[in-house]
Amino acid sequence: MNQPLAYIHPQAKIARNVVIEPFTTIDKNVEIGEGTWIGSNVTIMEGARIGKNCRIFPGAVISAIPQDLKFAGEETLAIIGDGSTIRECATINRGTIDKNKTEVGKNCLVMAYVHLGHDCIIGDNCILGNASQFAGHVIVEDNVIFGGSCAVQQFSRIGAHAYIAGGSLVRKDVPPYTKAAREPISYSGINSIGLRRRGFTSEKINEIQEVYRYLFLKGLNNTKAIDLVELELPPSKERDEILKFVRNSDRGIMKGYMS
Repeated sequence: MNQPLAYIHPQAKIARNVVIEPFTTIDKNVEIGEGTWIGSNVTIMEGARIGKNCRIFPGAVISAIPQDLKFAGEETLAIIGDGSTIRECATINRGTIDKNKTEVGKNCLVMAYVHLGHDCIIGDNCILGNASQFAGHVIVEDNVIFGGSCAVQQFSRIGAHAYIAGGSLVRKDVPPYTKAAREPISYSGINSIGLRRRGFTSEKINEIQEVYRYLFLKGLNNTKAIDLVELELPPSKERDEILKFVRNSDRGIMKGYMS
């Protein structure tokens, strides 16, 4: 249902059962999937790709050009996956030539006043807490939760199933399955509550915890810790995922536990 008080560019591609409330602006080169609700005073600019059954609340701005002085007007996208909710006044900039897109995965909750800079890639089932700010090129894997008012430095990577405490300043990569808190950001244990909610067994959680004992609690450098984990702990999907993440971290991972 298209509201007559909204502006919809004639070249926008909008499914028949999309609801668009008054005073919303939808530009050309925009696609919006079935069942999506667009609240009032939303601005959806060129390059937006909104999936099915999304909800976008008043004041949100989707697919504005990047806040990057190197941006030269290249055609890029801002993608919102099926079933995701974008709350009030969130801003999601489109990509640059680096990744050609900024993307929010499926079934995510992007809370009020969140900013996602250009070329951020957010996985599925993520929750980004109120007023959290993500600089460009940040990668967040699936099932990550951020508390409110987090600030994430450009090119940071957050591993799957991690939990980032509210107010954290994320300047280092955060490995999967962990809790991160304090200043500077540091290891605060395994995200055991989140893992249990997602069906991880106690045995699997203990296995993950043992890997991080080597990485964070034994006073070893990362290279030595990885060598010992591979030597002394049995292979598993989770063990190998953690080791791959640490090996591939360009900026380095967060510190170990700080009392």
